[in-house]
Amino acid sequence: MTTLFILLGLFALLLAGVPIAFALGGMGLTLLMVGGFSPLMVPQGLLSSVDSFIMLSVPLFILMSNVLLKGGVGKDLFSAVQAWVGHWPGGLAIATILSCGMFAAISGSSVATAATIGTVAIPEMTERGYPRKFVLGLLAAGGTLGILIPPSIPMIVYGVITEESITSLFLAGVMPGLMLMGLFILFAVLYSTFSASYQRSPRADWGTRRRTAIRALPTVLLASYIILGIYRGYFTPTEASAIGLLGALVVTGVVLRTMTIRKLWDALKQSMVTSVSILVIVAGAKVFGKAITLYRIPQDISMAISHAVDTPGLFILLVAGVLLLMGLFLESLSMMLIMVPVLSGSVMMLGLDPVWFGVFFVLMVECALITPPVGMNIYVIQAVGKADLGEVTIGVLPFLFLMLLSVAAVYFWPDIVLWIPFKM
Repeated sequence: MTTLFILLGLFALLLAGVPIAFALGGMGLTLLMVGGFSPLMVPQGLLSSVDSFIMLSVPLFILMSNVLLKGGVGKDLFSAVQAWVGHWPGGLAIATILSCGMFAAISGSSVATAATIGTVAIPEMTERGYPRKFVLGLLAAGGTLGILIPPSIPMIVYGVITEESITSLFLAGVMPGLMLMGLFILFAVLYSTFSASYQRSPRADWGTRRRTAIRALPTVLLASYIILGIYRGYFTPTEASAIGLLGALVVTGVVLRTMTIRKLWDALKQSMVTSVSILVIVAGAKVFGKAITLYRIPQDISMAISHAVDTPGLFILLVAGVLLLMGLFLESLSMMLIMVPVLSGSVMMLGLDPVWFGVFFVLMVECALITPPVGMNIYVIQAVGKADLGEVTIGVLPFLFLMLLSVAAVYFWPDIVLWIPFKM
């Protein structure tokens, strides 16, 4: 009963509009004081949450993403991919998905991916006769690749909460990310083939292909170096974030020469706001997690689930349903910080691999990013495309189905997730 009251109180605060950081931290402080525990745990929890070598990668990856965004890298990527595959059936759609995947590999942000590629792709695709709802849905869904393909900010947070290897989590997201891209591409090709209004793009000449490829090459090399370096163990994810930031400054400031002092200042300001927001939320979640652990809530929930749910499949189905429901009114990071501490004990008890569960969780969070009314990517694409919310919502439905299909695939074939980090 105590668990129910705590969760209801937390959701009441969130629905009342209290910022997630203050809702989590305030609820944690209240529980500590009511339970007679020392309030000194609050500053200790706040300090330990941000005094972390791993968490240092979050502001660095965010700054790298904003530097590349301000440097116009997304446009260069899209132009290069379009020049090579734009004349294929559904070529512009394929170029959009591939560009989202490439930008995701260097940004770690779904919102930045959707906004960057959407700004370039929406006018190009609508001009070629792609139905507007399809275009908006494709961009909203393609942007979610930013939190699955490494580097991924939610995976860093998940690793901090569960004390799992960030490197293993990053590598585990590669194959599911590629699989999701493949499903999106297959659907785009079939949709374009049977669409009456679609107009095939002309084949680009070799001069255009060579020029756009040369301009996009430094960014592709940077992304490849970061992923390969993490995979080969040349550097940790935190070191990779610092190397990536330095590489982003070199690419935009020296190679492409698109970065200015004003753009760099804007990137710094936006990164500071985003980083502080994430770190404050994580700090509040740390206090809440400490409190519910002292109240033995995760342990009680684990015992209740173990008695009511006797198979991993039923547990995963239950968690998926809860996350889909929570995704209607909570943003992705909030879902992770609230649910992972509560569910982690049950994951271990049922014999599920915590790295596999992290990828599953991120896939479900991706679904939340494109479910109204709080799907962040829906609002981003609505703003970029100057569209109605209903247009974007209808457009994402087929892609939401494909994402749920990918969730089913990683459940029935867990090696999709575990092969690269543990068997390759």
